Amino acid sequence: MKVFKALQIRYFIYTLILLIFLSCSDDDEVNIELDEYDLEVISYFKDIALGFEYGTSSEITRKWCSDLNIFVGGDISNDLNVELNIIVNEIRSLVTDNFSIQIVNDSSQSNYYIFFGSGDEYSKIFPSQANYVDSNWGLFSIWWDESNCLNRGNMYVDIYRANNIGQKHLLREELTQSLGLGKDSSKYPNSIFQSSWTQTLNYLEIDKDVIRLLYHPKMKIGVDRYEVDNLLREILLGEK
Repeated sequence: MKVFKALQIRYFIYTLILLIFLSCSDDDEVNIELDEYDLEVISYFKDIALGFEYGTSSEITRKWCSDLNIFVGGDISNDLNVELNIIVNEIRSLVTDNFSIQIVNDSSQSNYYIFFGSGDEYSKIFPSQANYVDSNWGLFSIWWDESNCLNRGNMYVDIYRANNIGQKHLLREELTQSLGLGKDSSKYPNSIFQSSWTQTLNYLEIDKDVIRLLYHPKMKIGVDRYEVDNLLREILLGEK
């Protein structure tokens, strides 16, 4: 009889421990949810990363699947050269999907051209941009393949109409948007994606999150706003 009671007690204790464990597990799952900032990031990502301001391209995700090799032409000052390296290093620190970005000295090894000079000089090199340079002190163009992988591009910064700070801002803005973040927004005044003219020289935290989420290993190419919403939620929940 004593042995039977001992077994009953052990069974009771085991059952109680199991129920407590299951209860804790359930509570943990319930508590894992997106906060207000996460929802803002998702919303901003969909504003910025689907399609482009110009043209009729479909509103889906696109990004570089190969290395981005930058060649610099025109008249680059030491300040702009330093700033370009700062921006490239910041982008490198945010990506985690094996995307690589670097500056090369041989144009034949590049797939992206940055020009510092006037709009007229830029349009002589890239005639398709002639209709845009008069109203844009900075401008970028990118192309992609049938898989929606970005594979080449070019941009310019007008070093005559923009002052020194403006030049640095345009360099950061146009290069960042060339990553596949092609739209502007009026949401955050100090964002690099702000649609109004600014001279911000830094990424907001939400800018950094948009960049890193596009270049996250789980982010797919060619997904629309509905599919990308689920992907972003999955990624952000996985980081909790």
